[in-house]
Amino acid sequence: MSRARAFTPALTLGVALALALCALRPGVVWAGQSASISTVFTPLRLGAPTTVSLGFQISAGAGQVPSPLTGVDFHYPSNLGIATSGLGVASCPVAELEAHGPSICPPDSRMGSGSAFVEIPVGGEVLTETASIGLVAGPSENGFVKLLVSATGLSPVAARIVMPSLLLAGNLKLTVPLVESLPGAADVSVVRVHVTLGGNLTYYERRHGKMVPYRPKSVVLPKRCPRGGFKFSATFSFLDGTQAEAKRTVGCPRGR
Repeated sequence: MSRARAFTPALTLGVALALALCALRPGVVWAGQSASISTVFTPLRLGAPTTVSLGFQISAGAGQVPSPLTGVDFHYPSNLGIATSGLGVASCPVAELEAHGPSICPPDSRMGSGSAFVEIPVGGEVLTETASIGLVAGPSENGFVKLLVSATGLSPVAARIVMPSLLLAGNLKLTVPLVESLPGAADVSVVRVHVTLGGNLTYYERRHGKMVPYRPKSVVLPKRCPRGGFKFSATFSFLDGTQAEAKRTVGCPRGR
């Protein structure tokens, strides 16, 4: 399993003190994991453009830190139209994204944003960090949109990882690289993630020789609601070899 490298040192006094306790612990014992997912359409109106908010949370036993996440296999309704949303009409080079983050990418490649909350067991303490997430389009493959998920943390662990995946009809798979945390400490454990696809984005197109800003239409809900609602599911894989599954259904609007 590949590991993301830290790109700047970032240790606080509290971290340094926690590192001194590492020798007192023979190792970290991971507990079993459970997971839940959330999905919100804003607005929830059939046949209309919407912003899609997706999230998941991973939990372990009381007082325990989840095992590091290594993969996500996410399923969504194939008629949702995420791959044909009109988002990501430009592409961002992977190397530039890894080096500089989403701010270096063309505006027309940006598809959404979000945040991730992680935990780092160090000695007898659990440090926390919030990383920013950028969703951008990469160079397409075989006619499919390539989604690049960039996660950047600053302190106490300064690191950036980029996770590529093809936007297939109804399925998105991500391989999550291990992120080294601090000397003598375990890898970073993902606890909570929230991302928004679409939303407040501004694209540009050339009209009559001028670059004109516009709002991309984003995801368009189908005109008919699937029987039983919009069903989502995810399987999460962890470093300790276990998996956790979660399901979520967004109900149909009333009268539909």
